[in-house]
Amino acid sequence: MDNIELARFYDDEKKRLITITVSDYNKLIDSKDRNGIADFIFNRLFSRYIRPYSFDNSEYKEKFKNGFSIMANLCLLIETLQSFKNGWGDSDRKSEKAFKQFFDNNIHFAELKQKGSVIYKNVRCGILHQGETTGGWKITREGTLFYDSNTNTLDAVLFAERMKMSLNDYRNSLINSEWDSEIWDNFRTKVRKVIHNCKI
Repeated sequence: MDNIELARFYDDEKKRLITITVSDYNKLIDSKDRNGIADFIFNRLFSRYIRPYSFDNSEYKEKFKNGFSIMANLCLLIETLQSFKNGWGDSDRKSEKAFKQFFDNNIHFAELKQKGSVIYKNVRCGILHQGETTGGWKITREGTLFYDSNTNTLDAVLFAERMKMSLNDYRNSLINSEWDSEIWDNFRTKVRKVIHNCKI
C-alpha cells in the first residue's frame, strides 16, 4: 500500500522522472511540509491534465494537437481541482456545482463569471458524453482570443494557460495558509479519499 504511486512526473530542473508514493506523501504530512505537499499536488495535476498538450513541436501541433481533447482534460481538471478545494471525496451529483464555483471565484476566468452552468452543460457534458459541444459553443486552438462572447468560442490553448495559473494559485494558497486552515483540512480530506480508492 505504501508503495502505491500518487504522482509521476518529469522534473525539468532535475532532468529526471519523479514519483511520489503514499509513503512519500505520509512523510510530507508528518513533517508538515507545506511546500513539498503543494508541489506534489501541483505536479500531479499539471502532469496529468495540462503538460501532455504543452509539447512544443511543430509536427505535433500541426498533426496531433486537438482542441476538443484539450478541453475534455481541462474540464476534468476543473472538477478535480474544485474537489480538492472543497474537500469532496467525490463529485457525484456535484459536478455542475463545481463548475459554478470555479468560474464564479476565479480571477483568471473573469470573462466567464456566472457562466459555469452553461459551460458545464454545453462544453463539459457535450464533449465528455457526446464528443461535441452543444448550444452553439465552439472550441478553437488558435491561441489568439481566449473567449469570443459573440460566437461563444473558447480557445483551448489559452484556456490551458489560465488553468496552469489556477493550479499555481492553489499551490501558493496551500503554501501560505496555516496548517489547520480550511484549505488544508479540505486538501487532506480529499487525499485520504484518493488513497482509500487506491485500496479498492
